[in-house]
Amino acid sequence: MRTKWLPVITGFFVAVLLVSNIASAKPVFLGPFTFDGGTILFPLSYIFGDILTEVYGYRASRKVIWTGFISAILMVLVMRFVASLPAPAADWTPEDQTGFENVFMPVGRIVAASLIAYFAGEFSNSYILAKLKIFTKGRFLWVRTISSTLVGQGVDTLVFVLAAFYGVFTNETLIAVIISNYIFKCSFEILATPFTYAVVIGLKRSEGIDVYDVKTDFNPFKVFEHEKVAE
Repeated sequence: MRTKWLPVITGFFVAVLLVSNIASAKPVFLGPFTFDGGTILFPLSYIFGDILTEVYGYRASRKVIWTGFISAILMVLVMRFVASLPAPAADWTPEDQTGFENVFMPVGRIVAASLIAYFAGEFSNSYILAKLKIFTKGRFLWVRTISSTLVGQGVDTLVFVLAAFYGVFTNETLIAVIISNYIFKCSFEILATPFTYAVVIGLKRSEGIDVYDVKTDFNPFKVFEHEKVAE
């Protein structure tokens, strides 16, 4: 399956994921919401996930999700290695080192929670959208994108907050953070529905592709499954 835009979308998807992880180092206020800075950009990954699955199918989306997952692990490992290396005392103060570590070396538990939540949420989102596309026979794109987001973001938010902060925050704070993150992320994608429509329609016309995952094996670990798509 030759494509013109799949590599570009993959690049944006991975960039959003990595930037979101770095931005998560700072907690922010945005109107009535309180969350980590990465939450502002992270919902875009679900929009890209919807576009990938809708146009190119679950197989292509699965490879992109794994690409993002491995890239995030690579970023964490490289940053930790760089932080452990010595630096010239004249150019790098203890304060510089502390600042670097605060931004690029988040607590191991948070990193693990983020990766697990990303993996579970993205695959849930892609699976629901692919199945609904078959069920609706390609109609009602807005139903598919919103429904898959409600499930995917729900899984992502619940897994991340509980895995990262259970036992650290009070139960009341945990519930508030989960609700705040979930409402913001879902609202973001619902408002972006016209953008998703425009991109999906444009890509389908440009690529000449509209994949239905009728015979797809949805096992998330079958990354190198042979490409046989029904269009």
